[in-house]
Order: sequence, then C-alpha cells, then structure tokens
Amino acid sequence: MFDLLLLFVAGFLAGSMNALAGGGSFVSLPALISVGVPSVIANATSTFALFPGGVASSWVYREGVRDVCSVGIKPILVATVTGGVTGSVLLLLTPTTTFDVMLPWLLLIATSMLILGPKLGIRLQRVTRSQTALVLPIQLLLGIYGGYFGGAVGLMMLAAWSLLGGGDIKSLNPTRMVMVTAANAVAVIVFILAGAIAWQQCLPMIAGAFAGGWSGAHLGRRLPAPIVRTITVVVAVLTTVIFFARAYF
Repeated sequence: MFDLLLLFVAGFLAGSMNALAGGGSFVSLPALISVGVPSVIANATSTFALFPGGVASSWVYREGVRDVCSVGIKPILVATVTGGVTGSVLLLLTPTTTFDVMLPWLLLIATSMLILGPKLGIRLQRVTRSQTALVLPIQLLLGIYGGYFGGAVGLMMLAAWSLLGGGDIKSLNPTRMVMVTAANAVAVIVFILAGAIAWQQCLPMIAGAFAGGWSGAHLGRRLPAPIVRTITVVVAVLTTVIFFARAYF
C-alpha cells in the first residue's frame, strides 16, 4: 500500500513539474527504482506514466502552438517522432548494467540544462539570427534524446530554438510541451510493444501524473516562475547526487 501511495504522489509531483518547468523524471524515475524496478524498465515505465500528464498539459497549451524559425509544426513533429522512435529502441538495446552507469551522467546533463537552459536561451536569442535549415536536424537529435531518456528535453528544445532564432522562450513553451508529448507518445508505443512497462507500478503513477499535469498547467499561469524553477533545480541536484553515489560509491 505504501508503494502505491508513493508512486501516486511521485506521479502527481512529476506531472506538475513537467507542466510547470520540466524535470518530472527526476521524481518519477527514482520512485520507480526505489520500489525495485530495474533502471531501463523504470525509465520506460516513467515515460509511459508521465505521458497522460503531458497530454493534459498539451491540451491546455494547444492554442499557443506555433512555427519555429518559419518551419511549420508538421515537419518539426515528424522529426520529433522519428527521433523518439529511434531513441526508445536504443534504450531497449542498452543493457541494464550499462544504463546504471550512464544514468547519473544523463541526469547531470539534464540538471545542467535545468540550471543553464533558460538563461542560455535568452542570451542566445539576443545574438543569433534565424537558422531555419538547422531546425529539423537538431529537432531529430532532441527527439532521439527524448525517446532514450528525456530528462529536461523540453528545456533543451527551448534553448535550441532560441539559439536558432526562434523567438522568445515564453511564446515557444506551448510548442515545447506538444513536441515533448509527441516524442513520448511514440516511445510509449515502442515500450508497450516490447513489453518494457512495469504495469503494477505504472498504474498509480499514471493516475497521479494525469492529475498533476492538468493542475500544473493551470498553476503555471499563476505561480511565480522563480519559485517553480528553484524547487525543480533543488530536486534535480539532489537526485543527481544520489544516483552518482549509487553508481560509483
């Protein structure tokens, strides 16, 4: 019973974080591993569990979706989906022992983007011009990362789009939410077909993530951004430190 409650609460927090600032996997992934799910299966299960929350948030943000650097939504979506399929297949081909060693470094990359991503994006958009030709190749790579691990991939998208001259971060956020959800959607299909979902642990987390994603998207319009970001960064740093200690000490 405690495990079910833990997973529901973790799902709610993760769904809320994803809707507000990203980084929900910093909560959902450790929760799944803590109840005995192997890391690769936990990563796949986390992606599946947080997917409904992403759908709920995307629905709230749907009216704000727009082109990036004059590149239409459909081509960007195709690149994202292609990358998501590729990344999810690569995850399933990775041995659990290898992923256990890689996981702290993936978390470190994601944490770095949580800390540096917004400021980096703002600075870059001041000094760069639109680079339309690079949007789709970079989006493909981001889709691969999203399908493989996905931590802070939304912030990576915002930073990349700003680097390419896509506009201000706030106006790009709805597009970010939809593309992250698209990458997760195809990854989820691959994981289901491969039998890589821990269903017993997944179901309570799905319920929490859906509720968290819906409420988080609405809270995001009212809650001060610095507070949300500070909480997210603290969680990310603590999680990264714990997983480095788990892997190397």
